[in-house]
Amino acid sequence: MITPAVTAGDTAPIDLNADLGEGFGRWTLTDDEALLSVVTSANVACGFHAGDPSIMRRVCELAAARGVRIGAQVSYRDLAGFGRRAMDVPAAELADEVAYQIGALEVFARAAGSRVSYVKPHGALYNRTVHDAGQAGAVVAGVRLAAGQAGLPVLGLPGSLLLRAAGEAGLTAVPEGFADRAYTPAGTLVPRGAAGAVVDDPDAVVARAVRMAAGSVVTAADGSTVPVAVRSLCLHGDTPGAAGLARRVRRALAAAGIRVEAFA
Repeated sequence: MITPAVTAGDTAPIDLNADLGEGFGRWTLTDDEALLSVVTSANVACGFHAGDPSIMRRVCELAAARGVRIGAQVSYRDLAGFGRRAMDVPAAELADEVAYQIGALEVFARAAGSRVSYVKPHGALYNRTVHDAGQAGAVVAGVRLAAGQAGLPVLGLPGSLLLRAAGEAGLTAVPEGFADRAYTPAGTLVPRGAAGAVVDDPDAVVARAVRMAAGSVVTAADGSTVPVAVRSLCLHGDTPGAAGLARRVRRALAAAGIRVEAFA
C-alpha cells in the first residue's frame, strides 16, 4: 500500500487521551497531574477495574482545572485482574454496570464544574466489544441508560462492533488508535499476553503516533501496513515514563503540522 504525501492542511486534528485515576486507596499507578498537562481527554477509571471515590474526585478536579474533557472508562467488575480478565456478563447486567459507572463519575465531574463527555471501555471489555455484538450492544445500552436520549460519544477500535452499535444508536462513534500497542494484520490489537504486544521503544511509539495521525496507517506485527483512520490516540498512563513519552508525542505531532484538539 502506498501512502500519499500529507500536508498540514490535509491533516485532520487528533485528540490525545490517557487512562487516568488507575489506583485504589494508597496504591497509585498513573501520574495523573503530569499527563493532564499533555492530553485533551481523560479516561477516568470508575471503580470497577481501578479507581475509588476520592481518586475519581481528585482527577475530575485536576481535569476541569486544566480544561481537559472527562470520559468514563468503564470496565468489567474486576479489581483483582485490573479489568483485563475475560468475563461473561449477561447483557442486561452489563448495561446496568456501565450506567452505574458513568453515573458515579458524573457526580464528581459536575462537582468539579465539568461533566462526563464520552465513554471508553477498558481492557477485556474493550477487546470483547470489537467482535461480540451482545456485549457491544450492552455497553451502548448502558450509555443510553446513563445519558438519556442525547447519549454520549463512544471511543472504540476502528471497525469494531462497538462503534457500529454506537452509530446505529445515534451516538457519536470515535475511532481510536494505540501508538504503543502492536496490531494484527486484521487491524485488531495483539493480545497483551502475546510476545511484542506492547511497543516499548519510545522512538517507535512517537513515529507510529505521527504516522497514524497523518497517514491513517500503522505497521502490523507481521510488517504489513494496516489502515487505521483514527480521531483519537491513546497514550497509556501505566507504562514507565508515560508522561515524558506523551510530551514527546505531542511535540512530534506539532512538528508534523498536526493540530491536537478534542473531538467534537
